[in-house]
Amino acid sequence: MTLTPASTPVSTSDSTAAADAGDADAPAASPSAPALTAPDGASLDARPLSTAELFRLRADFPALQRQVNGHPLAYLDSGATAQRPVAVLDAERRYLETANAAVHRGAHLMAAEATELFEQARATVAAFVGAGEDEIVWTSNATEALNLVAYGISNASLGRGGAAAERLRIGDGDEIVVTEAEHHANLVPWQELCARTGATLRFIPVDDDGVLDLDRLDEIVTERTRVLAFAHVGNVTGAIAPVERLVARARQVGALVVLDACQSVPHGPVDLRALDVDFAAFSGHKMLGPTGVGVLYGKQGLLDALPPFLTGGSMITTVTLERSEYLPAPQRFEAGTQKVSQSIALAAAVDYLGEIGMDRIAAHEAALGERMAAGLAEIPGVRLLGPKPGIPRVGLASFDVHGVHSHDVGQFLDDLGIAVRVGHHCAQPLHRRLGITSSTRASGYLYTTDDDVDRMLDAVARTVAFFGGAA
Repeated sequence: MTLTPASTPVSTSDSTAAADAGDADAPAASPSAPALTAPDGASLDARPLSTAELFRLRADFPALQRQVNGHPLAYLDSGATAQRPVAVLDAERRYLETANAAVHRGAHLMAAEATELFEQARATVAAFVGAGEDEIVWTSNATEALNLVAYGISNASLGRGGAAAERLRIGDGDEIVVTEAEHHANLVPWQELCARTGATLRFIPVDDDGVLDLDRLDEIVTERTRVLAFAHVGNVTGAIAPVERLVARARQVGALVVLDACQSVPHGPVDLRALDVDFAAFSGHKMLGPTGVGVLYGKQGLLDALPPFLTGGSMITTVTLERSEYLPAPQRFEAGTQKVSQSIALAAAVDYLGEIGMDRIAAHEAALGERMAAGLAEIPGVRLLGPKPGIPRVGLASFDVHGVHSHDVGQFLDDLGIAVRVGHHCAQPLHRRLGITSSTRASGYLYTTDDDVDRMLDAVARTVAFFGGAA
């Protein structure tokens, strides 16, 4: 799939993204929506969700029905954790009530049923991102998934894994490249890997808006580069990375590509094989699923070559007092008792998203993102971070209010029933590059309405007036 990267302008037409409340058929896609194509180039159904559809699906989310400080909740923190529909809550509860048992061990019926459901969940998630079942590893979250890759490469660099792991070895004189816009989860593990191996960490810069600046890409990603790691979508800026160009450069120099897909997989059609990345990570709790479950995608040959990160029970074939032999991927990376109910619930979330259509969700969020960006850009004293209005982004926008700390902004909005994220969003280097210490982030999802966004924009304007931030 192709999410139009942040360098491609789109129309800023005022055409609305919603149909009349009584009309279940949505209109044609807003001109502000990024172009969506399937991996084979076939067109996707990119109709935004209608008002009637939004009304119906919001009823599936119990948390959205609550009041906060006497106001209806406007939940604009889905980039941190999405709310869960009843179908997901029921799937996990049903498993716990009827089939709760350890997987891949035990000869009794419940253990067999649990194992079957666990592996069916893996197959469901694999199909969702265009991967094979053996290319999906369950982790606790995306942070663990990225660390699994980094520590696996570290083990390979120490000679673990035998001849198959030699191609993953990194040492003095080698380089790892990340961007200045990364979440700490896709930065700190690579810092640690460099410290352990003697490799050098290099950075692709961002411009003054926080968008990747690729003018010097060929100078930064060179024959010395062994790993290129970057986010598909920026968790602060909402900017969509030009994956094709970055992967092409990595292939030219023989580097591995590691993709942080936390802010892309939940929000649009993503085919990881079509993107040709070597590894990718995403989290269940950002895509209607529970906390405690994440996913690592890896090309089969690379997973089979990568030495394990965590060792112990359930990931071995033979153990003696002197040595152990490991199962093939993915089980070799799933040591110990697994997160079974969470994986099953994540598969239910994937089914829920699939019934709506990821192409339609992407179109809906593109319109939300444009509405946020355009509205914030018009408020005096507010600095929009990331792509300017008219440039594609997901349904996420971060901003800085001049002279007002983000915590004060967040508290003011919370008093009005509006939930947003404040702070550095686990991206201190990016904020430092932008000359600020923190920002406020509003992030929507498939259940977010225009009214949610408009309430946020009005509240931000009121915040500026209250604190005098327009000075």
